[in-house]
Amino acid sequence: MHDQAKAATLGLINGDADRFLALSHRLHAHPEVGFEEERACAWLAEDLTAYGFTVETGVCDLPTAFVAEAGTGPLVIGICAEYDALPGIGHACGHNVIASAAIAAGAALACVADELGITVKVFGTPAEENGGGKVLMLERGAFAGVHAAMMVHPAPNERLDPPVLARQQMHIEYRGRPAHASSCPEDGINAADALTIAQVAIGLLRQHVPGHQRIHGIVTQGGQAPNIVPEHTAADYYVRAETLAELTELTGRVRACFEAGAVGTGATLTVGSESPAYSEFRHDTPLLELYRRNAEALGRTFPEVTPADNRMAASTDMANVSLAVPSIQPLISIGSGTVGQHQAEFAAYAVGPEGDRAVLAGGAAMAWTVVDAALDPAARERLLTR
Repeated sequence: MHDQAKAATLGLINGDADRFLALSHRLHAHPEVGFEEERACAWLAEDLTAYGFTVETGVCDLPTAFVAEAGTGPLVIGICAEYDALPGIGHACGHNVIASAAIAAGAALACVADELGITVKVFGTPAEENGGGKVLMLERGAFAGVHAAMMVHPAPNERLDPPVLARQQMHIEYRGRPAHASSCPEDGINAADALTIAQVAIGLLRQHVPGHQRIHGIVTQGGQAPNIVPEHTAADYYVRAETLAELTELTGRVRACFEAGAVGTGATLTVGSESPAYSEFRHDTPLLELYRRNAEALGRTFPEVTPADNRMAASTDMANVSLAVPSIQPLISIGSGTVGQHQAEFAAYAVGPEGDRAVLAGGAAMAWTVVDAALDPAARERLLTR
């Protein structure tokens, strides 16, 4: 049964390779930022419908989210698709690869769902970069009843359990009072000075936090003109730590730096967030071992992890799913060498030959992992009774 199911899934992926790669290239050519992925959502839903899925769009009060379902078996497997792009540099995180590999895996599993005794759900999850689509879908019940969830993420190198940091997004605004910067500066309250004080305080704080913690941000509004005392400034910051508990403590320290800017200048501070917090990732070891075996059978290799590799930590809303559902998110190489995610050059690799191979291999490796989990009695029972 294992061999027949794996042959069937790989046969579908290879047979329809042109369709999956065309989807990847179409997504790449039309990047859409978080919660604006209207075309991407429609294209993925259209393809899944063609493969026999029942697709519900606009789920969880998110217009660009969807849940697609095929099969009726008791073991429910979730495949997550991301398809948002980055502002200015498009798919420099390779979400076109993620989405297309998810569609390939879902389509392949749908054709053997009855034999495996599974229900396969493909989740269209918007706004991973900032907005936390998966967190919102999790909180609103989309993942209820799912026994395992997975996705693959493109990277320079293959890795099973990449380091993932918890993350809090902070939106900062200061309000002061405008005045003529030359003739009557004493009448103004300088909101730009408030932000400067905060940034200096954060710079000093950085030398007193552990090396794995991160604090970084950008100024999105710095003032209107040099001869006007700025009455409004704004910034977006990310705070990262190893766990949600550690993140809470660090976020409090960072907030105190922003409060110092308000105290020092008399400006009014507002702190908000455009995204829920992202958690640490709980990698499911048994599923990862199944994935490793199948990825290697498909020709993928996993290099030895170096200390430098462990410093390359990012954050993802898939982590929140992993705390509720046994989950994996292995990295799959697109051959970018020293070029990493969120560099403009990475986007080119995401539609290059290695990016295309990652779509097909990632989809097949996930499908084969599900085949093994569904047909191995111990693995199946573990997921059903967790």
